[in-house]
Amino acid sequence: MQQKAREAYRTADSYASHEGHRARLREKFNKFGLTAFLDYEIIELLLTLGVPRIDRKRQAKEAIDKFKTLRGILEAPPEELRKIKGITPYSTFVIKFVHELAREFLKEQILGKSYCKSSKEVFDYLYHSMRDLKKEVFKVIFLNTQNQVIGVKDLFEGTLNASAVFPREIMVQAIKHNAASLVFAHNHPAGNPEPSDNDKEITRDLVFASNTMQIKVLDHIVIGDNRYFSFADEKLIEEYELAFLKLQKG
Repeated sequence: MQQKAREAYRTADSYASHEGHRARLREKFNKFGLTAFLDYEIIELLLTLGVPRIDRKRQAKEAIDKFKTLRGILEAPPEELRKIKGITPYSTFVIKFVHELAREFLKEQILGKSYCKSSKEVFDYLYHSMRDLKKEVFKVIFLNTQNQVIGVKDLFEGTLNASAVFPREIMVQAIKHNAASLVFAHNHPAGNPEPSDNDKEITRDLVFASNTMQIKVLDHIVIGDNRYFSFADEKLIEEYELAFLKLQKG
């Protein structure tokens, strides 16, 4: 009887300790938002949704060790997440649900809004979704005649070069979206956003192709590690447009 009482006390004491820890995490979120959190603390809170009595710190830290980043966990296949002891099918459902909810929110946030007034605003929007990508991804933002965003699409993936990014496919998508102007963006996984010769060649070809279709290119942004390069800011879009006009005049 005494043994059972001691076990019950330890269980209650453990629960109180875990609940106090989670309460402190919730209070930190209410005060400072996610910016004050370590990645494993975010995952720890996600894993406690629906199962508040269970401590999830160990699973959260193990997930970070395995998948490296918060994004890596959010995008991991459910079967890989469940290889971590203690992560249940319900837990993977919560993680995937929150991830899809965030993606939908970001999509709704940009669709229909006026085009960002600076390359920094475009970078701020795209950095969250592109900062941890292991491969280069080429993204196109489609805008209407009022410069409102009407679509965002990932078109190419891998090591990007002039033979891997097809202006024809981009023009097909631009016509399908009835776009009046375009913004291009791609990431450099190594972290340095300085454009390569291939990046410059691709951008020039896309400006030429877009001008032929009477579609304006507003910018091409290369995203690195918390920094970016803007072809428009560096006057390269303007340079390519002038080169196109000279070519047209013969």
